[in-house]
Amino acid sequence: MSSARIIRVNELLKREIAVDIPRLFANSNFDTAAVTVTKVETGSDLRDATVYVSIFDHETERDGMIRFLNRHRAEIQSRMSKHVILKYTPRLYFKFDDSIESGDRVLGILSQLDIPDDEPSEESTDA
Repeated sequence: MSSARIIRVNELLKREIAVDIPRLFANSNFDTAAVTVTKVETGSDLRDATVYVSIFDHETERDGMIRFLNRHRAEIQSRMSKHVILKYTPRLYFKFDDSIESGDRVLGILSQLDIPDDEPSEESTDA
């Protein structure tokens, strides 16, 4: 399967799963507002897909939240298959993604640095 098609399928699945999670678990004690779907990687045969999610706060509960999503993946797959028509509905596997958290940490460090503003030098203004 072409890589362009896999990229399109990954983005489609990402959007659909991101919409389905809050709809499915809005009335449960699962904090859907803390979960962000960051990336989906579908296998070349479209049978399996790894869904990477970022979880805001809940440091001590993250493993349990990932287990919750993996336990309820059949519900998410079922709802997704109604809106995304593929030859095979991929089996979903949820994994924690800390890339957003790492990016926030780097931005926090950068904001604490005392970096002077760049002023144009005489050489660059004469040109």
